[in-house]
Amino acid sequence: MPSVSFYHFPARGTFYGLRTLEEAIEAVKEDGFVWFNFYKPERNTLNALIEPLGIHPLSIEDCFDEKQIPKIEHFPENTFIIFNSFMYINSQLFVDEIDLFIGKKFLVTLSGYNSLDREPMNNLTGVLESGKMNIKGGPDILMHKILDFLVDEKYTAFDILEDELEESEELLLRDVQQFDPMQLLHIRRSLMSLRKSLFHEREILIKILRMDCPFVSAKSIVLYRDVFDHLEKFFELTETLRVIETSLMELFSSLLNNYMTKVSNETNTSMRRLTLIATIFMPLTLIASIGGMSEWTMITGPQNWKISYPLFILGMAVIAAINFVVIRKLEKRKPRR
Repeated sequence: MPSVSFYHFPARGTFYGLRTLEEAIEAVKEDGFVWFNFYKPERNTLNALIEPLGIHPLSIEDCFDEKQIPKIEHFPENTFIIFNSFMYINSQLFVDEIDLFIGKKFLVTLSGYNSLDREPMNNLTGVLESGKMNIKGGPDILMHKILDFLVDEKYTAFDILEDELEESEELLLRDVQQFDPMQLLHIRRSLMSLRKSLFHEREILIKILRMDCPFVSAKSIVLYRDVFDHLEKFFELTETLRVIETSLMELFSSLLNNYMTKVSNETNTSMRRLTLIATIFMPLTLIASIGGMSEWTMITGPQNWKISYPLFILGMAVIAAINFVVIRKLEKRKPRR
């Protein structure tokens, strides 16, 4: 369900909530600054901010475009920033978009357009409403708190990805036959999404640290430098996990090839044994077939069957033994050649 919350941070005293959008817009004219926090707002609600806050209509269009990447754009009265929040739920990575408009006396945050029922900034709002955060320095200090919160939330996604890689490695080494390579492909897609988002978020922080944003004061730059360090760490961790994933995929291919080679060798061994047996019995089958058609008693005479049949069987055994010896000698000579 859509929801909104407005807070006025006066120059003196603690912050307090505002009930309506009109009150929040009027509070911008007073001292301090106002935080407009929207969750799945309607387009008409955002259009109401175009004139009083100087928000560009194209920026409003970008907020409703789910295919936007993190970026920063500067306008005369505000700076527009798109950031991402990571959530890893049921082995699936969700990248939620957070939109921010920072001006001299206001900060606007929007979330929930591509989040389904997830609320990326729900915990941050709870911290603010419980009175644990009192910001008087300006909207740039509040924006730092929000970006720092979003970056810290990325720890959970990386921890789960690392655990899944370790589990995949253990399963792969335990039994390559039962291992499903789709697990690694799924992790690879997640890492690619993380890397893409982190790369552009680093660019945003670099531009802020260069003082490109006129609404971020010099005294708060040191705070944003800490956020940049965390993003840099996550980016390097993403590269490390990608290398591990690639190594595991190569290991899977190698182990699978070894297993297939082993199975092939066992099949070849069985075929060699069957060939050896067939080769030995081929001449015996021929002799038995000739004898079966012409009867050995017709050749040696009926009165000599007690001698001819035992001699026939003995001769077949001798021929079989000779075939076996000859074949074994031929097999031993092949490696030497």
